[in-house]
Amino acid sequence: MVTTRLPSAGFSITIRIAVTADASSIGRLTTCVGEAGAIVTALDVVDSDPTRVLVDLTCDTADSSHADQVVKTLEEQDGVDVRKVSDRTFLLHLGGKIEVTSKVALRNRDELSRAYTPGVARVCMAIAENPADARRLTIKRNTVAVVSDGSAVLGLGNIGPAAAMPVMEGKAALFKRFGGVDAWPVVLDTQDTDEIVKIVKAIAPAYGGINLEDIAAPRCFEIEARLREQLDIPVFHDDQHGTAICVLAALTNALRVVGKRLPDVRVVVSGAGAAGTAIMKLLLRQGVGDIIAYDRKGALHRGMADMSETWQWLAENTNKDNYSGDLPGAIVGADVFIGVSAPNLLTGDDIARMADKSIVFALANPDPEVDPREARRHAAVVATGRSDQPNQINNVLAFPGVFRGMLDVSAEEFTEEMALAAARAIADVVGEDKLNPTVIIPSVFDPKVTPAVAAAIRAAVKGPAPHNVAALPEAELAQAPEETF
Repeated sequence: MVTTRLPSAGFSITIRIAVTADASSIGRLTTCVGEAGAIVTALDVVDSDPTRVLVDLTCDTADSSHADQVVKTLEEQDGVDVRKVSDRTFLLHLGGKIEVTSKVALRNRDELSRAYTPGVARVCMAIAENPADARRLTIKRNTVAVVSDGSAVLGLGNIGPAAAMPVMEGKAALFKRFGGVDAWPVVLDTQDTDEIVKIVKAIAPAYGGINLEDIAAPRCFEIEARLREQLDIPVFHDDQHGTAICVLAALTNALRVVGKRLPDVRVVVSGAGAAGTAIMKLLLRQGVGDIIAYDRKGALHRGMADMSETWQWLAENTNKDNYSGDLPGAIVGADVFIGVSAPNLLTGDDIARMADKSIVFALANPDPEVDPREARRHAAVVATGRSDQPNQINNVLAFPGVFRGMLDVSAEEFTEEMALAAARAIADVVGEDKLNPTVIIPSVFDPKVTPAVAAAIRAAVKGPAPHNVAALPEAELAQAPEETF
């Protein structure tokens, strides 16, 4: 049985296999795996003797059941002995993905006396006399809390705080890898709005910013709004603003490719939750021609019953013709489709009914709203959230640089102006000489992205450029005003 889903590194397995030592045995293994719909990514000879060869075959599969099917297919082959199967994703997570390391060596009593007692007491008293000094004399200057209640984790739903930890750990690892920002997971065993606001406010003194993550809508909107009012550090809901920034950046370049202008296009957005709402608000801020928002209950339109406050606002500010039909009908003649919802909602034939030179961003993960292979038959530009497809729209393009810039200038809030500046910076990393239908957004590994976004954020708040604190003499460091850093 060959799967119709796309294989992914997220379902990569390594199979240890003993086969007969003849000239064609290893070739038969790779052929068998390919015919089962998986993609061989590595094959290593582990051991051998005159009659047998022991190999580790690594391949990408589509999901757990597909991986089981690939293994079963190999086991059915003559002369093949499957010894062990390892799920590479689970192996990567053993013991967690992040750790705390010390920045000071603590090699002797002298260093211990300054890092801890008695010397640390002087620093404590300095902060007690001037609390603002916490930004330069503690980890607060470069540390972010990644806060979740586990109520909307990826596409998995309400799975709770413990199950959310692998995602929050991953987020913290991305902060460090791409932005040099120290981040730590804070998962909360409550989904009560008042309690979450109270807890985050209480822990805020230790952090220079709060990154809200995977909190279900509409509760996430109220939590973010209330925390912004009560805290003097930036509060950023990545599912909203990180996604919106990256989508606007990608759409800016996609429109350049097809020769259209944002004020002239009609956009259909599938998914009116946290991400979809933020995307639509940012597009409206940029002057988009029109938007139709679609969710489980249908196209959001004026007169629709049982709408939340957020949906009511969207209905009043989008959908000029008050369309009330289904999703395939909504995209007829549309210039742009943006999906942040659920898999397999559309077919290639639906995409064919869009306007000429259409743009499709099918961002549901791991399976998009429409098969990207089918979409590319009809749309001029196609993007997904997958790392194994061209034009991956990934929030890691935004949040490390956004927080890097905000921390650099001790920003007290995240603003819409920062979002627009970050989107422009990401779009501009892809130069005119590189722009084409398969390259509308930079790679997440492009080293120019985070510095460009951070610089745009600093410029948006008109803050001073950061200084290298480590290079300052100790006496100057102790006496320098906070704004020096």
